[in-house]
Amino acid sequence: MALLPVLPLLVLLARAATPPEPVPVPELGPGPGPGPVPADPPLPAQSPDALFAAGAEAYARGDWPAVVLQMERALRARAAVRSRLVRCRLRCANATAGPAEGAEPQPEPVLRDLLFFRGLLRRAACLRGCGPAAPSRYRLGDELDREFSKRSPYNYLQVAYFRMNRPAQAAAAAHTFFVANPGHQEMRQNLEYYQAMAGVREDDFTDLEAKPHLTEFRLGVRFYTDEQPAAAILHLEKALEEYFVADTECRALCEGPYDYEGYNYLEYNADLFQAITDHYMQVLSCKQGCVTELASQPGREKPLEDFLPSHFNYLQFAYYNNGNYEKAIECAKTYLLFFPNDEVMNQNLAYYTAVLGENLAGPIQPREEIQAYRQRSLMEKELLFFSYDVFGIPFVDPDTWTPEEVIPKRLREKQKVERETAARISEEIGNLMKEIETLVEEKAKESADMSKFIREGGPLVYEGASVTMNSKTLNGSQRVVVDGVLSAEECRELQRLTNAAASAGDGYRGKTSPHTPSETFYGVTVLKALKLGQEGKVPLQSAYLYYNVTEKVRHMMESYFRLEVPLHFSYSHLVCRTAIDEKQEGRSDNSHEVHVDNCILNAEALVCVKEPPAYTFRDYSAILYLNGDFEGGTFYFTELDAKTETAEVQPQCGRAVGFSSGSENPHGVKAVTKGQRCAIALWFTLDPRHSERERVQADDLVKMLFGAEEGDLLQETETEQEPPAAVAVGKDEL
Repeated sequence: MALLPVLPLLVLLARAATPPEPVPVPELGPGPGPGPVPADPPLPAQSPDALFAAGAEAYARGDWPAVVLQMERALRARAAVRSRLVRCRLRCANATAGPAEGAEPQPEPVLRDLLFFRGLLRRAACLRGCGPAAPSRYRLGDELDREFSKRSPYNYLQVAYFRMNRPAQAAAAAHTFFVANPGHQEMRQNLEYYQAMAGVREDDFTDLEAKPHLTEFRLGVRFYTDEQPAAAILHLEKALEEYFVADTECRALCEGPYDYEGYNYLEYNADLFQAITDHYMQVLSCKQGCVTELASQPGREKPLEDFLPSHFNYLQFAYYNNGNYEKAIECAKTYLLFFPNDEVMNQNLAYYTAVLGENLAGPIQPREEIQAYRQRSLMEKELLFFSYDVFGIPFVDPDTWTPEEVIPKRLREKQKVERETAARISEEIGNLMKEIETLVEEKAKESADMSKFIREGGPLVYEGASVTMNSKTLNGSQRVVVDGVLSAEECRELQRLTNAAASAGDGYRGKTSPHTPSETFYGVTVLKALKLGQEGKVPLQSAYLYYNVTEKVRHMMESYFRLEVPLHFSYSHLVCRTAIDEKQEGRSDNSHEVHVDNCILNAEALVCVKEPPAYTFRDYSAILYLNGDFEGGTFYFTELDAKTETAEVQPQCGRAVGFSSGSENPHGVKAVTKGQRCAIALWFTLDPRHSERERVQADDLVKMLFGAEEGDLLQETETEQEPPAAVAVGKDEL
């Protein structure tokens, strides 16, 4: 759990305020009668920045209830301020809207400017009337706004909830933060920890900031994929409804103050119409950017392409599968508004029309709201491209469906040259990077191959232990088999501990057969064994033996592979796999299929991708066997194809196999067909940031128990529960 620094700008004291009285909007001569407008909701008593600052201060002093109170208030306050602003701007836009073009006779030229500015003044007066008396007090600074955008309050909240022993809320807050920050390794490990906690359900891992239109869209696509057209239609139509609500809100939030974007506002000397143009083009560009904003998923680099049109692509086929040809035609024609030359959609439309009949299909029109949306968007694009061409105000079109004729010819030619130049440069850079990568890989491989053979082979540092197989005899690199790590009595004691302390599916959320239905899986961690020993439920000395044995293996790995930096425990698990007798007949699977410990193995492509959800921080692995009196269960190494075996290791009491955790060592476990196979599985990391939090707690507990007087050893002493940081759920047991 990474401790969160208190940001320097957030040392503000929380301030209280009451919402100001509404300011009446004066009437400026005759105009459209807006009628009564509902009052806006009141502003929160405290501003979001003050509440966030109070929450951060509470975190620094460890006041967890106050963290929850202030951070949740900060989230609600920010949402309330934004909601009020959106409602205010929409209300004023509706209340001061002028007559439609052509509805009234055109005024005399001398009056046109006055009538235009009368409308602007009326709208500005309305907007001024619904704002707070001190608007800057409720306006978030850029840095703090980024903290909310990154969902930082949820990082504070998940720690506070955990400290308050509310794991379900902690899981929800952690998940919400992680959705927007998928590269945050500590939070990934926290989530794994929460998944293994009692009282936390799958439903608790929910995104508290999920956008309704994206949620409904994903549900619609899922039902579409599952060939459930009725459910798909329901959610996709709801997604469209929510999309336009979000679009309206996004566009309203664009109507803020002018961003000088590098100008010194004191030196900005544009005349009246240039200043209006600059600001209005900035607003229009922001409104066009809502296309990207609404199609963006938290934590993803790229937005969903052609997001709005894609709704109608799914809908036309879903309606067809549901037997509603009228709606299928409507959605197909709506999609063709954006992509009129789409060959497949035109073929679909022709088929639907032939089935329904031209007389019934012909009058069906694209959806009116989409026609209006497209018309408005094209007019905005025309203005933005014109200002780009004439004034040099940059505009990046977020849509792929924009007709070419909307873009001025001179600008089209300029963009074509820029695209060709960018493509050529990109290709040249790509080719150069490939050459560099190839050279680096070749050199690294040569260096790694040499260093591995040269470096391994250090002393085992423990009497009685001896190397029986090395990398050469195991036909690979960074591999070793050591015998004599445990005595026969120690093996029996640890096996008894497993049968007494282990729980079914430990590390796999209670799944008793996580790897194969033909075997049961029981496991216990070091910390859990020590706590059970402390409580007198298992022999404390057996738990202490378990702890010491894992330390022994760690030191042996460090010494044998001649590591210059220490290994840190990533995860430790004492496990037993037991064959289910009635499920062995005709069995063809493994006890554990071939895999790699720190990357995702793609055996068909002969590659191993080192990226999450793999445990990319694992560097070395080891398995210490407790017995050999069972059938099957052989450990084996393979090539990257997961088929070509390079070496086998038969388990027996006191035998350990150690190896580097990368793609050079794919491995698996053959089926246990009779009896029980017990072992201690260990994973290590060279990066202390990924050190297992449970191990730190186990170290502290050992110091407390075995540093005390003998009579105090069995006393129950509660240890303070620490938040998860680098805790990993047990995976890839060997």
